[in-house]
Amino acid sequence: MNKYLALALLAGLLMASFGDAGLGGPVTGQSGLGAVRAARATQAEGFSPAYAAPVRTTVSTTAARPESQTPVRPDPDANADPKSLGSVIESYCVRCHNERRLLGNMSLEGFDVARPELRGELAEKVIHKLRAGMMPPSGARRPQADTLALLAAYLEDALDGYAAKHPNPGSRTFQRLNRAEYEAAVRELFGLEIDASAFLPTETISENFDNIADMQMLSATLMESYLRAAAFVSRAVIGDPDATPSSAVYKVAKTLSQVGHVEGAPLGTRGGTSVVHIFPADGEYVFELDLHPEPTGNLYGLTAGDGEQLEISIDGERVALFELDRWMSEADPTGLRLETLPIHVRSGPHRVSAAFVQRFEGPVVDLLTPVDYTLADSQIGTAYGVTTLPHLRDLTISGPFRVTGVSETPARRDVFVCRPTSPTEEASCAEQIVGRLARRAYRRSIAESDLAGLMKFFESGRAEGGFEQGVRTALQAILASPHFTFRIEEIPEGALPGERYEIGPYDLASRLSFFLWGAPPDEDLLQAAGNGELSNPDQLEAQAVRMLADPRAEALATRFASQWFRLQDLEKIHPDAQLYPYYDHALAEAMERESELLFHHIVKEDRSVLEVITADYTFVNERLAGHYGLPGVVGAHFRKVPVEDENRRGILGHGSVLMMTSHADRTSPVLRGKWVLEVLFGTPPPPPPPDVPAFEETDEATDDGRELTTRERMEQHRDNPQCVSCHKVIDPIGLALDNFDVTGAWRIKENGRAVDATGELYDGTPLTSPVDLREAMLARPSVFIRTFTRNLMAYALGRRVEHFDMPTVRQIERAAGANGYRASEFVIGVVRSLAFRTSVLEVSPTGAETHGVGHPSGNPNLR
Repeated sequence: MNKYLALALLAGLLMASFGDAGLGGPVTGQSGLGAVRAARATQAEGFSPAYAAPVRTTVSTTAARPESQTPVRPDPDANADPKSLGSVIESYCVRCHNERRLLGNMSLEGFDVARPELRGELAEKVIHKLRAGMMPPSGARRPQADTLALLAAYLEDALDGYAAKHPNPGSRTFQRLNRAEYEAAVRELFGLEIDASAFLPTETISENFDNIADMQMLSATLMESYLRAAAFVSRAVIGDPDATPSSAVYKVAKTLSQVGHVEGAPLGTRGGTSVVHIFPADGEYVFELDLHPEPTGNLYGLTAGDGEQLEISIDGERVALFELDRWMSEADPTGLRLETLPIHVRSGPHRVSAAFVQRFEGPVVDLLTPVDYTLADSQIGTAYGVTTLPHLRDLTISGPFRVTGVSETPARRDVFVCRPTSPTEEASCAEQIVGRLARRAYRRSIAESDLAGLMKFFESGRAEGGFEQGVRTALQAILASPHFTFRIEEIPEGALPGERYEIGPYDLASRLSFFLWGAPPDEDLLQAAGNGELSNPDQLEAQAVRMLADPRAEALATRFASQWFRLQDLEKIHPDAQLYPYYDHALAEAMERESELLFHHIVKEDRSVLEVITADYTFVNERLAGHYGLPGVVGAHFRKVPVEDENRRGILGHGSVLMMTSHADRTSPVLRGKWVLEVLFGTPPPPPPPDVPAFEETDEATDDGRELTTRERMEQHRDNPQCVSCHKVIDPIGLALDNFDVTGAWRIKENGRAVDATGELYDGTPLTSPVDLREAMLARPSVFIRTFTRNLMAYALGRRVEHFDMPTVRQIERAAGANGYRASEFVIGVVRSLAFRTSVLEVSPTGAETHGVGHPSGNPNLR
């Protein structure tokens, strides 16, 4: 019997013997990352050159249903030899994917099944389409399923075998600190929270992430941005007795509820805003408050005449109180602006709150239900009979005026580890301070030449303004240095083009730290790098396990998962205030946090990543629980709750995904289907052809005046022959989720008609609900698992995952599958891979080195 067919049948029999137990879920006797991970061996065969795979003695027993669980009937005409499998492609694929038609921008003419590595990128596309069940498409002539599985398995084995003999870890150019990483670096170094968006430009998203190296272009504007950021941070840390007045504006979202307490504000207040502002010096500051108007220009909020008060507090202590006048108007000389007298504030970070004094609690009895007191539309609730509250628009902090000095702060105490008692001690003390700061900021040991260069900046600053200004000038030079702002990986001396080499220990420490924490390495990791421990894959893994158990590993949720799920798109959607009056900013924030906490829980408890789509629990606060109809949740804090409704389980039931894949006034099956295909299936549909009429150009109502449902309008739109082929794939997926409205609330009717969520997946699987869609995904878990692994690798490596990386992706998948697809298996798999630990020196067509060229200045000492 052919070996591939025999393996497929054996796998089917084994899975049948497991019954419904499957391969996912909790491991008996172990819980989370506290479980002992002692037994791990490096494979001596298979993929050992590219991936040191772990060996596990425990097998998890939950819910994932691998593709081989249900045995398929063998095709008597199927053979695993290249000639036979090549004829399958000729018979079923080439008629669409040829040089003339180029459907899917793919031609399989001349594709050699026996040598798929010759066209590796194309071969990997074919494998992914076959594994997803997308090729051949539904309705087209198809061989039996086992024939397609046999073809995919043969191509995978051929490519994996070639990769084992010719490992290619790939390479990337240098990376720079993006906004989130810059903020995290400042927080780790000095304990200060800053807003890097005030200095650094918007990041370019590529391959779902903002840290992809080849998209991090350099420009004079960018370098100037880093210089301005360095100047600000150095003054925020040290203080600036020569600070001149400036203004910072903190805006308040119009849809932020004004009835609830804002986190950080004093108890007994409601609404407003609470921020941490860094004051550069001791001095006087002025606080200005702007309020929202009605369309007529008068103050918004009918309760203002009933003694409404607005207070300003610093670190919880009230420093100013305003009585609101109901008849305030934009026509007044000061408009709707309130301004304090100068208030003396010490330097350093302080929490500033501007909030309304709470005068009542509990429900309000009105003629109409209150609209949670938001300003999504300023015309809602302006009539008598509805309680409306004044709404803060922004807080402005100006100063300092009349500077009196600089007070001691936690950041200053951390910087000034010594104090000179005489001028002769200043240089040695400065060397101690500057050397320590540089080592932490540069994420490596400091050479004498590094310290000598920085001391020149110290001398310059000291000559101008004394010892502290000298330290501040040196710190500014450190923060402006490419050693801080760029992650440049050193190339070993004598490395030749095309040669693979190990990444240096400090560079590897930064790779690991920014991967797991989104922040610079800590002292333990730097010491391990300095001791040469990270060159041992087992020691590298031990550090990864330690870091996963650290609270900072939540960055895998707030950075990696947030971008993978595209949660940043939430801020682009503002549901129509007339159709969804109970939507507010707090609800959107809760939706985003729910999705982050789901992924964080999976990582923290080391659960199966399949729970991203199957979790029968979620994380909600009172606001989100009320939106979902989950009882018994009180308070603003998030907690884990069971989800009884099967339609709501997993990420497909999260309001974050459902809202950001909608339009302001209607759901969008196209956006929802496209999100599932791109994010969970890894198979983005092609862009729409030119000159196709937009969905909005379809009829909104029938001739008799009945308003059409989204599905009916979609069917009109799909009548265009240019659209039907793609929409046949996209629409059924999105329509399966159409019982969720724009805000993710469950509905059974749209425009007075029952929601019709029926459809047929591209492989012929009938869909009627989110449950059916989830079951269809679980029928082919490999598609989701590989998509997840690809994204995790891209984020960890800071580059695109290429076709030559896919053998490593498959190896990680297999090793993780043997251990219940636990989250840590994927992280460790990536960390132990050659792609993470090594690189290759490439050459451009001109023969110049293209990787590891060092700082853009071309200085070889910075390589």
